[in-house]
Amino acid sequence: MSQNLTIGRLAKRAEVSIDSIRFYERRGLLAEPTRTESNYRVYPLDAADRLRFIKKAQKLGFSLNEIQELLELRHNPGASKADVKLKTEEKIRDIRARIQDLGRMLSALEQLDESCDGHGPIAECPILEALATYDGQGCHHQVKRGGL
Repeated sequence: MSQNLTIGRLAKRAEVSIDSIRFYERRGLLAEPTRTESNYRVYPLDAADRLRFIKKAQKLGFSLNEIQELLELRHNPGASKADVKLKTEEKIRDIRARIQDLGRMLSALEQLDESCDGHGPIAECPILEALATYDGQGCHHQVKRGGL
C-alpha cells in the first residue's frame, strides 16, 4: 500500500468528509498536503490519526482553537501532562458553566410553558407577552400570571 493517501482515501479512513479535511487545512489544524505532478493532494498516513484526534476532541466539547492548542502541546517536547490537564480542567469548568446556564434556561422555559394553557387568540399569549417585555434582567426572571 502507498505511504500516502489521496483526500478521498483519507476522508474514508478518518471517517470525515472531504470538505472537513479542506476546512481543517484552512484552519491550520491539518498540514497543507503535498501535491502530485497532476496536482492531486496526497497526505501522510498519520493525517488520519490527526483527524480522528480532532473529531474526538470536538465531541468532548473542545473548540477548534482549543484543539489547535492541544495539538501544539502534543507535539511540543517541552510540554507536560500538567499542561494538558490544565486545558482539560478549563474545559470541565466551561462545560459545568454551560450546564448551569442550560438549567436556568430550561427552568425559565418551563415557567413560560406553565403560564400558557395553549387556548385562545395569539394576542393573549403569555409566552409571547413575557418574551416581548424587557425587565432589565434578561431571561432570569419569574413568570407570573400572564407574563414574566
